[in-house]
Amino acid sequence: MADERLSPAGIPVSPVYRPGNTVVNYDRDLADPGVFPFTRGVQPTMYRGRFWTMRQYAGFGTAQDTNTRFKHLLAAGQTGLSVAFDLPTQMGIDSDSPRALGEVGRVGVAIDSVDDLAILLDGIPLDKVSTSMTINATASTLLAMYVVVAEERGISREKLSGTIQNDILKEYIARGTYVYPPEPSLALISDTFRFCAEEVPNWNPISISGYHIREAGATAVQELAFTFANGLAYVEGAIAAGLNVDAFAPRLSFFFACHNDLFEEVAKFRAARRIWARLMRDRYGANDASCKLRFHTQTGGVTLTAQQPLNNVVRVAVQTLAATLGGTQSLHTNGYDEALALPTAEAATLALRTQQIVAYESGVAATADPFAGSYYVESLTDALEAQTLALLAEVEAKGGSAKAIEAMFFQDEIGRSAYEYQLGIESGATVIVGVNKFADGQEPPIIPKPNFSQLETEQVARVRGVRAARDAKAVTAALDALKAAAPQVGTAEGGVMARVIDAVRARATVGEISDTLESVWGRYRPN
Repeated sequence: MADERLSPAGIPVSPVYRPGNTVVNYDRDLADPGVFPFTRGVQPTMYRGRFWTMRQYAGFGTAQDTNTRFKHLLAAGQTGLSVAFDLPTQMGIDSDSPRALGEVGRVGVAIDSVDDLAILLDGIPLDKVSTSMTINATASTLLAMYVVVAEERGISREKLSGTIQNDILKEYIARGTYVYPPEPSLALISDTFRFCAEEVPNWNPISISGYHIREAGATAVQELAFTFANGLAYVEGAIAAGLNVDAFAPRLSFFFACHNDLFEEVAKFRAARRIWARLMRDRYGANDASCKLRFHTQTGGVTLTAQQPLNNVVRVAVQTLAATLGGTQSLHTNGYDEALALPTAEAATLALRTQQIVAYESGVAATADPFAGSYYVESLTDALEAQTLALLAEVEAKGGSAKAIEAMFFQDEIGRSAYEYQLGIESGATVIVGVNKFADGQEPPIIPKPNFSQLETEQVARVRGVRAARDAKAVTAALDALKAAAPQVGTAEGGVMARVIDAVRARATVGEISDTLESVWGRYRPN
């Protein structure tokens, strides 16, 4: 065919679609929103009941600076918080460690102790605002800090709502902020599941992330298949630890990217709900609440360009439409200047306004799943489902996520897709407006950056001040108790989360808690 067109995932696209292109069984594949298999959405009235949570991602050097941005966004109409942490915090390294030099506060907020988190959340009603924290290897520590901040304000754990990412498998695959080997890491996640189910019932103990897999170069099919492979590993780990699937699965959440092909992205989200619902029911006999795929979406960071950055406003608007037409429960929209630096307040506000305009002015919230029945979208949904299940079967034939990671299967597949995509850009087959077509040759604008050196000096002084003021004996006792509990992680007798909370309450730092667990579990180093 001379004019063959493929979707970004490689699915052939016909010039016109007719009834014969898809055979839709309404009762089996679609049904109404809120009804298994939830293809059309997880809530019966979707956005007529309430809009998706508008949750802008932010983290700027110090806790005080980030608190200021949070308050600015909440005043502008944001409905949930989302925290970006700096690299040392993500890696379990204190700001005054030589290993943190030059990285403190650069890609997010530096949090060394519970006192930093208290500053970050100052003036924010934790019993009313939901908070998402993009943190993985040290997720249990940051959740413990959140619980202690609330406790010290007199807010009970039952009133807290939010999410920790806590998805360590995708760190081994695509991102790299791991600390411990897979086995104790997965056991710690199961321990966190148990803790949340028993004590923080409105908290999502994991956000199983396809976003970073997509950002690394995966296609939409790989994003779904690899994310669900990881999700199944977490479910099976929790069941093996003695948890009932319906005790924790309703609080599982997912995190996906949204890119520029409007129709493929809508179909991806529809297929994702159907796939997960059937996996959970067929394999584990889960109830409907456990079968619902609830997810946060972020517009595609890798789709942003430094050249002609205002073009990103349009890209983000298209991606916002795709995410909401696809039925997301929560959304972050990127600032147009994020390919250049941390987003300015102006760009972050415009990104939020993009969501608000789509919510209030575009009509997408008037009816659930408006693309249902589209010959094209239903055909794409079916194709994405079939290809995702085929790739998931390949992962399972290799022994599941952990063994596929060890064999470098995920990494090699994503690397191949990223390479093919780059070849398309370089050949001109894939058009990026302002980059390889309609370029104007102008240099990208320069955006002022914080004084990171001064910021680092201030943060180092702050963590050393916490150490000087605390009860050293209480910290030592709490860390010793944590070390003693670490070998039993993931078991009913382990109670590692309780020991982490005790250490946080005594003002142990992120680095000290991480080092204590590492002394028992070791550090992961890939082959």
